[in-house]
Amino acid sequence: MAILELQGIGLYRGQSWILREIDLEIARGEILGIIGPTGAGKTSLLRVIDLLEEPGKGRLWFDGKDMADRAHRLEGRRRMSMVFQRPAMLRGSVWDNVSYGLRIRKTAEPVIEEMVADLLKQVGLAGYRNRRASTLSGGEVQRVALARAMACRPDVLLLDEPTANLDPRTSQRIEGLISRCHDICMTIVISTHDLSQALHMSDRVAVMMDGQIAQIGRPDEIMEQPANQDVAAFLRAGNWNRRGG
Repeated sequence: MAILELQGIGLYRGQSWILREIDLEIARGEILGIIGPTGAGKTSLLRVIDLLEEPGKGRLWFDGKDMADRAHRLEGRRRMSMVFQRPAMLRGSVWDNVSYGLRIRKTAEPVIEEMVADLLKQVGLAGYRNRRASTLSGGEVQRVALARAMACRPDVLLLDEPTANLDPRTSQRIEGLISRCHDICMTIVISTHDLSQALHMSDRVAVMMDGQIAQIGRPDEIMEQPANQDVAAFLRAGNWNRRGG
């Protein structure tokens, strides 16, 4: 059974449709990569899935529940986490940021202490507990944001360009952390410009063009059988960004 199902989703912003007729099923436990040129609607799609924006048309189901129902939307929001391309850090320390969601949920202090310490160790920031979040580098901010998202054990983790503007070594570390997230049995949806990243991390890849899903399938299917000339041209251009190429 799909944990997320989108049917006929359209998102209107300004004077145009940003998303048009999006039909998509995301299986429980899979990693779905979303690729496409700038302006294709990748981030907007993640925001709709995360219930941050309400579509102008279409329906969205999360774990079989219609998100048009506001009570269901609240439950859905609690079971999903999103890490933005440029995550916002809260004022205070790294510890304050990672523990934030647990405190909102009124988790017991001993549990918070144990979970946050473990998460900081996982992301390689065990010694950063009292570091001011405002002093962190880009890669450190991404790691703190991932730890903060993981703290609440979401059923769905949404990642918007998680390695954009990071050096190759830091990008590889972030990818390793994402794989670790998946080990917790999360469903992961990752938007990326990095074709190589999408191909080697994803169970399936969705190619977005002009606010629509132009093709979806296994990475090998996408590469070997592009749906049309536009998809083929995008993939050829993306090959220039593949590691080692």
